[in-house]
Amino acid sequence: MSRRQFLKLGIASLGSLAFSPYLQEPQLNAPEANKLVRVATKSLSVYSQPDDQSLILFQHYRDDIVNVYYEVVSDKGPKYNPVWYRVWGGYLHRAHTQPVQNRLNPVLSQIPNGNQISEVSVPFSQSMTYKTKEGWLPLYRLYYLSTHWIREIAEGPDGEPWYRIQDEVDHSYTYFVPAAHLRPIPPEELTPISPEVDPFKKRIEVSISRQELTAYENDKVVLHTEICSGMFQPRLAGKISTKTPIGTYNVEVKMPSKHMGDGFMTDDKDAYELPGVPWCSFFVPDIGVAIHGTYWHTNYGTPMSHGCINMRPEEAKWIFRWTTPVAPPNDRDARGFGTPVIVT
Repeated sequence: MSRRQFLKLGIASLGSLAFSPYLQEPQLNAPEANKLVRVATKSLSVYSQPDDQSLILFQHYRDDIVNVYYEVVSDKGPKYNPVWYRVWGGYLHRAHTQPVQNRLNPVLSQIPNGNQISEVSVPFSQSMTYKTKEGWLPLYRLYYLSTHWIREIAEGPDGEPWYRIQDEVDHSYTYFVPAAHLRPIPPEELTPISPEVDPFKKRIEVSISRQELTAYENDKVVLHTEICSGMFQPRLAGKISTKTPIGTYNVEVKMPSKHMGDGFMTDDKDAYELPGVPWCSFFVPDIGVAIHGTYWHTNYGTPMSHGCINMRPEEAKWIFRWTTPVAPPNDRDARGFGTPVIVT
């Protein structure tokens, strides 16, 4: 097939994707709105007022896509995150939701060097894996703004172009998602930020007590934002502490995509599996502590993590580009003695 024929097929396939049974997920049937959010936990209550002491009217469940009419800052709190969403029937607190969009993408004609970083551009995409005896089976759901390595273009279970994804945690893990659901990230989006600044003049300060991160160039603040650090839990025998370690460190490893969790292949949406955690900058790599983007909550300002520093994906991406060592586009990791991270 010539490149022209492939491109023609790819463009034509976008029209047919809307009719594919594998794409008839809630995200493609969601109402048009200025803002959509995905329920990112097992269930969330809709209240009669923006107050968790008010009457509970009904529940939304994991991966429901909810139309937000407007936001309300409630004097009932919680103080660190007082934002509630006015939704159909009542009010939903934003903590365990994820803002999402619906954006389908043209299909690539080829994968540059067989390795292309991409991000999910729909609320979620159901991945599938192929077993010789069982055929096509569901695997992980990949969520909006999570990042994944495209390895090749293949024919999916519906006969349309799908991308083969190679999981970072184990290269034997391969699965497929509809090509239209992934946005390949062009190299120009990953160029270093402030490369003219002496790397030794950059530093990151994290305050656990205030749940804040501040990035400096000399003494100039270039980013200041809320974060979520590690939750305090009593340390159990044989278990790594979930508290974020205090001290002075350096960014040592950067990965644009990282599978976190237990590392099992499963289609259980409630399992502790987080494939495609975006824009990871590890500063205590021996125990896996990183600054990274988060797609499973919007509850910044309070401890939520297993030890890492949770950030909004766009802010974690900024940190990824701003810090050293420099991460070349479409390299799976970058290593070196980089930007200082001071945790107090």
